Amino acid sequence: MRGAPGLHGWPEPNRVESSDIMNLRAKSDVCLQIGLLRIVLAMALAAILALGISGQASAQDIMPAAEPVAVDEPVSAAISEDEPSGNEIAAGSYTPMGPEMIKGQPTDSRVDPIGAMGFQKQYTDDGEYALWMHNAILLPVIFAISLFVLALILWVVARYRRKANPVPSKTTHNTLIEVLWTLIPVGILVLIAIPSITLLARQYETPPENAVTIKATGYQWYWGYTYPDNGGFEIISNMMPEDEAIAKGLPGQLAVDNRMVVPANTPLRIQTTGADVIHAFGVPSLWFKIDAVPGRLNERLMTIKEPGIYYGQCMELCGPKHAYMPIAIEALPRAQWEQWVLAQGGTIGGDAESVEEEATDGDGQQPEGVLEVGSGSDNQVPEVLTDDD
Repeated sequence: MRGAPGLHGWPEPNRVESSDIMNLRAKSDVCLQIGLLRIVLAMALAAILALGISGQASAQDIMPAAEPVAVDEPVSAAISEDEPSGNEIAAGSYTPMGPEMIKGQPTDSRVDPIGAMGFQKQYTDDGEYALWMHNAILLPVIFAISLFVLALILWVVARYRRKANPVPSKTTHNTLIEVLWTLIPVGILVLIAIPSITLLARQYETPPENAVTIKATGYQWYWGYTYPDNGGFEIISNMMPEDEAIAKGLPGQLAVDNRMVVPANTPLRIQTTGADVIHAFGVPSLWFKIDAVPGRLNERLMTIKEPGIYYGQCMELCGPKHAYMPIAIEALPRAQWEQWVLAQGGTIGGDAESVEEEATDGDGQQPEGVLEVGSGSDNQVPEVLTDDD
């Protein structure tokens, strides 16, 4: 309904009745309460998830895998004779480890849904440091900030609601508060940055000269492991059929026919490359991930602290079957690993040097007819397939 004419003949605008104002205020209060309830529920869920992740270490104790065997005990006592090696093994020299030696694998969410959201137990120094940083620094900082923000929201709602504060403050600046909300976040970032940079530097540590070199080559869709320091033999590793793996007590889609066998408590120089497309070599329980790129040779140090079986997989996203390229690392005591190398026709230490001397002339030159790798026009880089990258 139009209002009565005003002083200048124009109609005055309609006035909103007081009951309409009350209704609008009631609706806004309901919306505010719903919004705050959502914030509180989100905060509570974040706190529950944080507590669940921080308790992941205890989740490893109830994994379906058997109890680990002590390092000092002979590993042969916990060995299964069911696992094929893909190569002829000298009698009494090496037998693949059985499922009771599995240490690095995902937690079954059906057994422990909270523990399945956390990190796997770590078996390298870098992994233990990273897990400590996550549990002792990152989670407490996240939890404390979340509680602080939630407390501020609740305090503002209670202190500055319309009924308790009918005349709102017109304050726009507060020097002390502005200094605090600048310095405190800077201090938090410094607290996080120091261990983060330390962990980053540790992951780029150069392998020592006496490190055992293992070259992991990604193919479509399997892995090849070459041992250049031990004669240059290569082990081809394919995913074991799931029904066969389960029948042997091994995890489906993670077990392989031939594992990457390495010595425990020994520095390893892990080199990665791709024969066709880009792959990614990753083992979560060893805190290890590095890309395998065609035409490149990436390198990183890894030292496994305990004998056992550790599972990973190709972590490249693009491509149809990267998820079906599992990685199974079997860490053996050094003496048993050397027996395994000899069983594959490889060489150990001085044997490798003598073989290298026999491959050269007396003056240290290569015999005629031997083409040096990396020289000549016939050495072409394999064509890189990019249709699935």
